[in-house]
Amino acid sequence: NEWQVKKYIKKIRRGYYIFADRSLNEEVLFLIANKIYTPSYVSFEMAFSYYNLIPEGVYSITSATSRKTNKFRFDQGKFIYHHLKPELLFGYKLTTYQNHNFKIAEIEKALLDFLYINPNLKEENDFVGLRFNSENFIQRADKKKLEDYIAAFQNKSLERRLRKFLKFINYA
Repeated sequence: NEWQVKKYIKKIRRGYYIFADRSLNEEVLFLIANKIYTPSYVSFEMAFSYYNLIPEGVYSITSATSRKTNKFRFDQGKFIYHHLKPELLFGYKLTTYQNHNFKIAEIEKALLDFLYINPNLKEENDFVGLRFNSENFIQRADKKKLEDYIAAFQNKSLERRLRKFLKFINYA
């Protein structure tokens, strides 16, 4: 408490603090997001932004977790966690930043996670609003990996929505 009052540290959430003079960039926020609510990995809109799949900046760090859906706010940001079944916590990679690793969804898994938690995205008009960088996705996505990942979801509705989305972005 004394260090907080003297502004040496800032509280992120109960039991988690950072030094007040620590600069917070995207990677540091990813490290924090992975640490304060485990198990989790960065995904959804934040992964889209990280991979330059959407033009907008994302101001909340969005992550997937097997725990309950939750949100945490602190002075420099907001962390949002969406629940996925434990068997769906795969398809992420470890990325190193300053001798630390953070978990972030692979490009294919970020798309599937996003479509999974947004079942209202069904038709072409729904996809237009995403302003998705289809060229970037087509160049970087691995079709085999996408097929393997969608099979692991075992969700016909999600599979139909994925097919419509891939058709929308002309991903053959």
